[in-house]
Amino acid sequence: MAVSVVTGATSGIGRWIARGLAHAGYHVILVGRDRTRAEIARQWVVDNVSSASIEVILADLSLLSSTRALGAEILSRHPKIAVLVNNAGIFDASRVMTSERHERVLATNLLSPVLLSQMLLPALRAMPSRIVSVGSSTSDSARLDPERLALGNRWTMRRAYAQSKLALMMATFSIANQTKGTGVVANVVHPGLVATELVKTNGMVGFAWRCLGRVALTSEQGAASPLFVALAPEMAGVSGVYVKNRQIVAPNPLALDPALVKRVWAATQHLIAETCDD
Repeated sequence: MAVSVVTGATSGIGRWIARGLAHAGYHVILVGRDRTRAEIARQWVVDNVSSASIEVILADLSLLSSTRALGAEILSRHPKIAVLVNNAGIFDASRVMTSERHERVLATNLLSPVLLSQMLLPALRAMPSRIVSVGSSTSDSARLDPERLALGNRWTMRRAYAQSKLALMMATFSIANQTKGTGVVANVVHPGLVATELVKTNGMVGFAWRCLGRVALTSEQGAASPLFVALAPEMAGVSGVYVKNRQIVAPNPLALDPALVKRVWAATQHLIAETCDD
């Protein structure tokens, strides 16, 4: 049974992605932070897919030490991986620093998925495989400075989220280029405006998000495009593209600038290395 990994799989589209992969016959490694929520999600998938093979591994993907431990544990159990879905993400209403001294949105949305993808590359290269990074349309108009990914006093909730998703896209395209010809493909998918628990805050931001939820896609609908990129036969040999509504679309032009992509990749690696050295 081919192995798949889904981060952020305890709720929202992640849970539906896990269900879709299980239905397609994959063994699913369901990654979440909380044991109770993870077990509830596992049971939900099993209840809906009688043949489901689910494995739960806990990790806090805002911390690179936890991400590193996750990658090592997966590799120790599974020498071959067919699908990695980097779905875990966060949208903070205020600037939060982790215990590793990284801004939390940047750590969760960029550093962690890049680190996990790199760690799992040996297992991904062992068979034809797909890396699916869940992006956001907020990246379409985002701007970034590779030397100031952490933003500092320029931090706003929308800027931090949009920039992190643009940087993730650029890093995913870089991985696609690095793995060309190896059987590994890496792509970015926008799931659409989905009514999930991504925004957990009160005040005007929370109110606006709850209002949008009335017209947003359901989590099941939002999982459709990521599952298409992960499973569709026509996507098997496609790498380094941006997908919306199951269609390949043009990304932010910055993501197609080779020099800028190289700088973002280097800056990301530097931030990851800093944490490794601490």
